[in-house]
Amino acid sequence: MPLYFIGLGLSNEKDISINGLEAIKKCDIVYLESYTSILNSSKENLEKVYGKKTTLARRNFVEADDNEIIENAKTKNVAFLVDGDPLVATTHIDLFLRAKKEWIKCKVIHNASIATAVGITGLQVYKFGKTTSIPLENENIETPYDALKGNLSLGLHTLFLLDLNPEEEKFMSVNDAIRYLLKVELKRNERIFSEKTLCIGCARIGSENQIIKAGSAKDLLKYNFGNPVHCLIVPGKLHFIEEEALKLYS
Repeated sequence: MPLYFIGLGLSNEKDISINGLEAIKKCDIVYLESYTSILNSSKENLEKVYGKKTTLARRNFVEADDNEIIENAKTKNVAFLVDGDPLVATTHIDLFLRAKKEWIKCKVIHNASIATAVGITGLQVYKFGKTTSIPLENENIETPYDALKGNLSLGLHTLFLLDLNPEEEKFMSVNDAIRYLLKVELKRNERIFSEKTLCIGCARIGSENQIIKAGSAKDLLKYNFGNPVHCLIVPGKLHFIEEEALKLYS
């Protein structure tokens, strides 16, 4: 019996691939991962369109040692639905590896991911360096700043994925991320990030109401990006075509 890892894409229940939808219809049990990102759709909409009762899978459920998903996949067809692409997050790769160790057949059905969708900004995807996350609780964390420093030293762009906690309805905004980087810069004083730094704030990439705004950190701090999910990009060395593209969002 296979365990399907199915990407849902970036917008809503309609972004699923035909292969993904056909796989869901074969399944006895369907889980929807609900902690690394959020879809612009409700669980009820997914159930209506996919025709399957769906169980929300929160972090402690997916990462539990006594794993219900893996146990069910030993005797049933199981789908694990993920916003974006199913294997971008480390936690999903861990589930994949644990299932393999139990000799469970795993099938992965890919979909659009923020890692590639950022191409809509006009920045060349192959010029992005290390992607990093900024957690909600970041008082003593400087790893994202270090990632930015390393990428800029190589002339590469930096994508910051911004943390969220859907259970508590907490979501990091582009504005929060900029304030975090300014705070670390104030502490480190390495001239990596300032109010004059060119930034690109993105909200709900892939949806019909996506927002992309390019400008200085100071300018973006004043902008309301609205509902989640947000991400922040700090460009490295720009090609003239990238510069031209960013004018669309200035």
